[in-house]
Amino acid sequence: MKTVRESSPAPKAAAPRGRRPRPRPAPKGPARVESAWAYEVAHRGASADLTPIVGHNLKRLRSQRGLSLERMAQASGVSRAMLGQIELSQSTPTINVLWKIAAALDVPFSALISDRPTGGTVVLTAAHAKILTSHDGTYSSRALFPFDIPRKVEFYELHLATGAIERADPHPPGTTENLVVSQGSVEITVDDKPHGLETGDAILFEADVPHSYRNPGTTDAVMYLVMTYTDAVG
Repeated sequence: MKTVRESSPAPKAAAPRGRRPRPRPAPKGPARVESAWAYEVAHRGASADLTPIVGHNLKRLRSQRGLSLERMAQASGVSRAMLGQIELSQSTPTINVLWKIAAALDVPFSALISDRPTGGTVVLTAAHAKILTSHDGTYSSRALFPFDIPRKVEFYELHLATGAIERADPHPPGTTENLVVSQGSVEITVDDKPHGLETGDAILFEADVPHSYRNPGTTDAVMYLVMTYTDAVG
């Protein structure tokens, strides 16, 4: 049987009559892999110094539970490529991706962003704020508590741009959110039921169901959120 060497390609043969040549499948190169998880990467406005902290905590928690990257990807819905990039401290994930990971590991959000134990009085200056963002930067979250240990109660400052919407997956069972609008107006949808809030309005809801934050106003919205878990797991 004759073979054709790669260095000497054979001339193209004419397609048989009545039959059309099959189109070649699209190449599965790095560009296709990248597009699958590109929107899991946070906006450049996110705090880069959180990247190694999140990577270390993810690898530690995943290893403690005996989960491979493949099983972690299946449990969280976050691509295996992105999980690997996070653990290598090569990518900062979006805030939504971190919530997915925390839910899959059954830990509070702070378990992924906690650094090392501290004590006494802690001042969290605005100049050194740790900020997590959505992919496009229209939604951001600043933790208003020290990144020391996982906590049962967490406190956040949220910013939502005009016309933006941020959708959140269900948090662990028993999780509640208590939110107050300090600037602008927002619409909080909990389990498909919308609730309109103006400046000064507050809402308390069970966050273990799908929910979202939308800014229907003409100015950016600022909110303060207290997140409470039933258990604090590290």
